[in-house]
Order: sequence, then structure tokens, then C-alpha cells
Amino acid sequence: MSPAKRVPMPSSSPSSSPEAAAHRAPLSSLKSIGTLAARYPGRLALAGLSLLIASAATLAIPAGFKLVIDRGFSGSGDAADIGHWFEYLMLIVVVLAIASAARFYFVSWLGERVVADLRIAVQANLLRQSPSYFEENRPSEIAARMTADTAIIDQVVGSTISVALRNLVTGVGGIIYLFTIAPKLTAILLLGIPLILLPILVLGRRVRKLSRLSQDRLADIGSNTDEVLSAMRVVQAFGQEPREAERFSTTVAAGFATALRRISLRAVMTATAIFLIFGSITLVMWMGAIDVAAGRMTGGAIAAFVLTGGLVAGAFGALSESWGDLLRGAGAASRLEELLRAQPSIAAKAGTQPIPDGGEGVRISFEHVEFRYPSRPDMAALHDFSLDIEPGERLALVGPSGAGKSTVLQLILRFYDPQGGVIRLNGVALTDTDPAQARELMALVPQETVIFAASARDNLRYGRWSASDEEIWAAARAANAEEFLRALPEGLDSFLGENGARLSGGQRQRLAIARALLRDAPILLLDEATSALDTQSEHLVQQALDRLMQGRTTIVIAHRLSTIRSADRIVVMDRGTIVEQGTHDRLMQGGGLYARLVGHDPEGMVT
Repeated sequence: MSPAKRVPMPSSSPSSSPEAAAHRAPLSSLKSIGTLAARYPGRLALAGLSLLIASAATLAIPAGFKLVIDRGFSGSGDAADIGHWFEYLMLIVVVLAIASAARFYFVSWLGERVVADLRIAVQANLLRQSPSYFEENRPSEIAARMTADTAIIDQVVGSTISVALRNLVTGVGGIIYLFTIAPKLTAILLLGIPLILLPILVLGRRVRKLSRLSQDRLADIGSNTDEVLSAMRVVQAFGQEPREAERFSTTVAAGFATALRRISLRAVMTATAIFLIFGSITLVMWMGAIDVAAGRMTGGAIAAFVLTGGLVAGAFGALSESWGDLLRGAGAASRLEELLRAQPSIAAKAGTQPIPDGGEGVRISFEHVEFRYPSRPDMAALHDFSLDIEPGERLALVGPSGAGKSTVLQLILRFYDPQGGVIRLNGVALTDTDPAQARELMALVPQETVIFAASARDNLRYGRWSASDEEIWAAARAANAEEFLRALPEGLDSFLGENGARLSGGQRQRLAIARALLRDAPILLLDEATSALDTQSEHLVQQALDRLMQGRTTIVIAHRLSTIRSADRIVVMDRGTIVEQGTHDRLMQGGGLYARLVGHDPEGMVT
């Protein structure tokens, strides 16, 4: 299969690609956001209708003032007649208030809904990606995109686009109304529009580039924060607080400098646009005043012209600011689109083959497997690796660090596909199966225990979500976890903290073992499953594992001799290859690598 498409992440080096990426983020990047909004045509229609009514009411206010001045102030002087025109003006204001409130509600609803849908879609696609994707793309950077970039999209959809459309409708409608009042003055006013648009277009391109770069710097800040907070114990243990504070300050300073360049350029663009707009209006008003003095225009007409001209100027002036926000939104949308477009390197292909039921377990076969991690393409993790694991066999993998033991488990779980050779389950090539179906046959206890920030019950049910409390307690009892779980303040409902912070290392590992026990799968994968247990706990857990292994194909990576001795076969690995295999006694008699590893450890540990 083709490798997963890499998302270009920001870098602090000069050769980084954010600037180039900014050129690929025109307003067309917002089309994907429009597609999401189009799922709610009723809300879109109501938002559009309220926007049109609000703009029409806004433009009706100058017309109302014209009637008040020309017919109210200059009429018969009757109070009732004057009040009639003011009532008309007040009605317009009421309509404007209601329509503006409706526009705000429906547009804000769309913004929140689109962002929610976007986050769900991105997360769903990320869950499809294989581990190699997250080797090449930092999870902290992805998390920053899911927060900072979606916040910008929320602003753009829930405010900017609506404001821009309102100003566009108001501006265009205002110009049409101006022509009905004073065609000559309006024509002169329009001559200034090209002078307004030119700097907006020129400066807008630079704002777009800086907007994308600013978002990347913001992601750097989030990444730095996540990394340091996750490793706070190490930071404090080594006394590196001053260095981390300095590193964070440098990252923030880079983000501030980029943001300052962006807002400075936007300020120049806004000032230029406003000067040209209001300068044009001032000149036109000057000419209008001459026409009023000459009797060619009424006082109401010039008042309406001034008010409408102000509305038009304000509308087009605000468009310059909206343009910058739209460019930022386009940059954010393009970054999120990259996450949505990423294709998983491990996926079920058409015509997948089911894995037949072996009855007594699952046979696992490695046939001349070659594998290199995507992040380390120059180093072979497995080389010409061939191994047959019989149904129900207990196999132990031992060897020095970096020998490829954990790689074997990751390939069985199909977190990666080998570059050469084939892996089979009951005779079916793993690449011909549905990864989800294959993983249903497996239970894993990883070397780095993962405990979710949830209750003890939910962490245990990760092995089998439909498990009852009785089954959960049975698994906990078998893993020697029942005692400490019952001692928790709220039992199974107790919150375990971020990564199980409320548990000890041994308790977290026993919880992971209970989770695997609860899964009750025909293939059991144990990666240092007892390394964090004391001798007494290990003995009890080993008894439970011995019962669990009956009739199951088991692969154990372990250092402790007590765990290795119970294996039917021990496979010794070094540098991605098998160097020897057999029982403990046979390997000790052979005097090879296994015997040397055992002999070098006075604690009876294979390291």
C-alpha cells in the first residue's frame, strides 16, 4: 500500500514550508467549509433572509430621514403629520433590530455546528491512520490544529462571512440608492473604488502569507506547552525549569513577532482603505453642498446622500478587515483539509479475506519479512525474519534492546505492513484481511501502559465494552487488581487521572493486564507485562496468565526468567534476526547469546 500522506508541519528552521503553504491557501480553501454549512439548508436560508432584511432596513434609514426632513420639517407643521414620518422611521429601526438578532443567532449556530462537524470529521480520519502517520506528524501539532484552527473557522463562519456579506449587500444596495438620489455625485464617488481595491488586493496577499505563518507559530506554542507539561516530572527532576521557560519565551516571542508583522500590515491596509474611502466621500460631499446651495438638491436628499454614503463607506471599509479574516480562515481551512485528506497506509482493501477459525488457536507465520520503520528507513528493524508460531503455543521473545522484539508484535497487530515478505494468520496473508477483524482476535498488554483519563470501569471495559461488572471484577481479580480497585474512593467509578496519575506503576500495569484478560482473545500479546510488578504480585499474575494462555497463541516479551521459563519455546533475537531458539535448558546448554544474557544478570533477568 502507498504510505500515508504526510501533513507538512511547521518548523522553526529557515527552510520550513509555511510560507510556501500560504500561497496554496486562497479563499477557495473555504469551499470545504461551505460544503459543511450546506448540510443545513434551512438555517442557511434563514440566515440569508435575515441578512437581506437587516441590510435593507439599514439602507431604509437614510430614506426615512429624507422623508422626515423633506416632509416632516418642511411640511404643514402639524404634529400628527410629523409624528407619522417618525413612526415610519421607528418601524424601520425595529425591523433592523429583529433582523440583526436573527442574523446573529442563525449565523452563530451555523458557525458552531460547522466547527463541531469539522472536528468530528478530522478526528474520525485521524483514527483511521496507522502509527507511522504519527511518527511523521507530531500529535501535539495535530492537536493545535484541532483547537486553534477550528477556532478561526468558528470566527469566520459565525461572524466574518456574515459581516462581509452584510457589508457587501449594504454597499452595493447603497450605491444603487445613491444613484437614485444624485447620479453625478455617485459616479464621482465610484471613481475612488479602484483606488480602494488595489491596495487591498496587493496587501491582502502578504496578509495571507503572514496569517498562515502566524497560525503555525501558534501551533508551535501549543506543542511546546503540551510537551513540557507532559514531561513535568523529568523537567523538575533535572532542574531544567529555567531552560524550558527560556525555550517557551523564545517560541512565544517568535509567535508575537509574526503576529506583529501581520497586524501591522493589516493596520496599514485598513488605514489606506479608510483614508481613500472617506477622502472620496469628503470631496463628494463638498460638491453636494454646492448643489444644495444652488437649489439643485433638497436638504433631505443631501442628508440621505450623506448617511447612505457613510454606510457605503463603512461597509467597504469593513470589507477590508473582513478580507484579512477570510484569508486567515482560508489558511486554517487548508491546514485542516490536509488532515481530512490524509489517507491511511493501513486499511481494508476490496475483497478482504476472513481469517478462518483455527479451533485450537491461531497459527502465526512470518515468511522472510523485511521491515524498516518510516522514521528510520536506513535501519532494518527485521531482516529476513521467518518464524512459525503454532496454535496455542507460548512463545517468548528475548534479546538485547533494539533486537526487534516489539516490532514483531506491532507487525502482528498490523500497525505497519512489512516492506518485504508476508505475515499470515491461519494461512491468510495479513495484508489481505480487514485490520479491524484481525485485531479482534488479539489482546495486548503494551510495554508503556496506557491509562485513559476516565473511570476505572471505562479503562477496564476498553478490553470489551459490553462486559458486565461481574466480568470486570473477575478479570481484575485474576490480574491481582481487585484489592486496590475496591480501595479506590468510588470503586470502579473512580476517576484515575491523566494517564492513571492516581495509580502506581504496578497498579497501572495490572489494570492493563486485567483489560487484556477481559478481552478473552485467541491471540495474547504481552510486551513486558510483568516488568513493573513486585515478586509477589508477579507470581499471582503469572498464575492468572498461565490459565489465560491455555488454548491461546501467546507471544511474550519479557526480561524475567520466571516468565520466560514457562514458555514452550524461547526465540532469541539480535539486530532484527533470529539467532537461536529452543527451551530454556537447551539454550543454556548451547552457551549462545541467551546464556550470556542470563549469565550477565545476577537478578536472573534477561536484558
